[in-house]
Amino acid sequence: MTTFTAADGTALACGRIGAGRPLVCVPGGPMQAAVYLGELGGLPAHRELVLLDLRGTGASARPADAASYRYDRQVDDVDALRAHLGLEGLDLLAHSAGASLALGYAARHPRRVERLVLVAPSPLAVGVAVPDAARRDVAGLRRDEPWYPAAAAALRRIQRGGAEQGDWAAIAPFTYGRWDAAARAHAAAGDAQKNAEAAAAYYAPGAPDPAATRDALRALDAPVLLLAGEYDVALPPAVAAEVAALLPRAELVVQPGAGHFPWLDDPARFVRTVTGFIG
Repeated sequence: MTTFTAADGTALACGRIGAGRPLVCVPGGPMQAAVYLGELGGLPAHRELVLLDLRGTGASARPADAASYRYDRQVDDVDALRAHLGLEGLDLLAHSAGASLALGYAARHPRRVERLVLVAPSPLAVGVAVPDAARRDVAGLRRDEPWYPAAAAALRRIQRGGAEQGDWAAIAPFTYGRWDAAARAHAAAGDAQKNAEAAAAYYAPGAPDPAATRDALRALDAPVLLLAGEYDVALPPAVAAEVAALLPRAELVVQPGAGHFPWLDDPARFVRTVTGFIG
């Protein structure tokens, strides 16, 4: 674990695994400790992973100002990490809600980004909506699985605004390519790894307007890999294509049989895809 100091004095931490040129990894959640990323399917065999614990999560300290949990306010934390690593530019990998922070960094510092990997990214920062029908279509691909009837019923209640206790847990199988013991353990650990106060502030009002973010990203000359999962109800492949179209040099790859955590569903395929892109 390495520690460094943010511009506002908050002590931040990151885990470092493997050897070679650093690949800075920004977790999602939002505001979940980076431990859930594990070793990203085996990427440390190819690159050094720098797994950032966002402020107030994992081994990073809570800031004095809770408003600094907002994702655009954490852009400076990523740049502080870049400076700490002694790098002029970054190879960045961001998962889920962490993509909002990574895209915010790319919008503000386009010349600092050398390659960007977005794994099942949240589309909120660029204002792309996920239609309920698109989620249902992807969910329907799992109709032959034994847990599907209960999960589909819970998804319908959530989409209608009438969620019952336990419904969010009931749809967890839709975010994994296989709902096996490893997936259940990964899902069960998630809540304890999150900072609820920080998560509530991550997308608080005042963050950049999506249209302004899209405009700024038109200046991004770095290659971008957008890796989506075939079964991911959080980011259906059709919506992932809309996000990729907003980035000048983006390549979309849909991993077959994968959900929201593709490095768990098929580690070897995930590693081949990512290393083929970042070298």
